[in-house]
Amino acid sequence: MTPRTAEIVRNTAETQIRVVVDLDGGGMSQLATGIGFFDHMLDQIARHAAFDLTIEAKGDLHIDAHHTVEDVGITLGQAVARAVGDKRGIRRYGHAYVPLDEALSRVVVDFSGRPGLEWHVPFTRAMIGEFDVDLAHEFFQGFVNHAQVTLHVDNLRGANAHHQCETVFKAFARALRMALEPDPRAAGTVPSTKGTL
Repeated sequence: MTPRTAEIVRNTAETQIRVVVDLDGGGMSQLATGIGFFDHMLDQIARHAAFDLTIEAKGDLHIDAHHTVEDVGITLGQAVARAVGDKRGIRRYGHAYVPLDEALSRVVVDFSGRPGLEWHVPFTRAMIGEFDVDLAHEFFQGFVNHAQVTLHVDNLRGANAHHQCETVFKAFARALRMALEPDPRAAGTVPSTKGTL
């Protein structure tokens, strides 16, 4: 099987980001974004999607975390898109429900080639520590646009914003894991009647 790896470097006036992914890794991560809670969420992606992930980001955190979080989403999306290639032999679709105490989230992903985000996460507060919850949406929007996936994210219940956010990231990871798995019944074929994605 061809290695499903990619490295993307993205440098702008606002951020300098390097992302390395191995979709067939073991869930190891090396993360340094300068945003502690965000690193915690990115670690959930690596661990529960079961791929190796390195992210190094330096951004204009003296302003706020917006550019860094959004640009990490963009760069991760580009890296996943490159690593997955023409999508031959993958399951394409993935879904997951993940609970954490009182919180429950559902995420469904389609490696469709068409970017689209449905985001239904009614956070119960605006900040998780120093992390603005609006940035979770910005991360996923950046990912969706550049990975070229359709993504539906629903937090079905939750009272604790940390729990809500963590279930979203974990469910996203589990959905990615399912979608990106090789499908032994469709080896070498593109999972679409169009013949391309």
